Amino acid sequence: MRVFIAVDIDEKIRKALGDLQQKLQSKVDIKKGDVKWVNPENIHLTLKFLGEIKDEKVVEVCNIVKEVAGRHKRFELDIQTVGHFGGRSARVLWVGAGQDCENLLQLQNSLEQQLALAGWPKETRKFSGHLTLCRVRNSKAGLKLAQMTENYKDFKLGTILGDSVSVYQSQLTPKGPIYTLLGNYKLQ
Repeated sequence: MRVFIAVDIDEKIRKALGDLQQKLQSKVDIKKGDVKWVNPENIHLTLKFLGEIKDEKVVEVCNIVKEVAGRHKRFELDIQTVGHFGGRSARVLWVGAGQDCENLLQLQNSLEQQLALAGWPKETRKFSGHLTLCRVRNSKAGLKLAQMTENYKDFKLGTILGDSVSVYQSQLTPKGPIYTLLGNYKLQ
């Protein structure tokens, strides 16, 4: 099964992200098929994507997450700044989440270390806390979206409390992913 580890966001921020998506869509002239907007119900702060793992490994993953979560304090995350990955042409449009939050970085690093000890490969890219707004399928649309993010560098959406870490199964379907909660572990 496909598995990832994340911090959930609250409904107020989820609604604000949906409103932001609609606002951005109305400001940019792009074709519907050029961009796949993430359903706000599926937006979360991914700490680690494990990908396909054997079903029997789920208990081990949940135990690692529970142990790591029990050693870390809860924290507040500022949700701010619209940015993109992909260079001049955006491949992913996102809102930053806890980009200067030392507690978030320590939590993610601890998860990365403990999972590496258990045999999961470490992520080679530096962690960047973000909430994905959309994935771009067309480079011309990506250029337009990347240029538009310049107007949202000082954008502030709000603050969330990171008080737990969740393990999810992700099932891909033609209508979009279906996430199933496998475990939720409280931070101190």
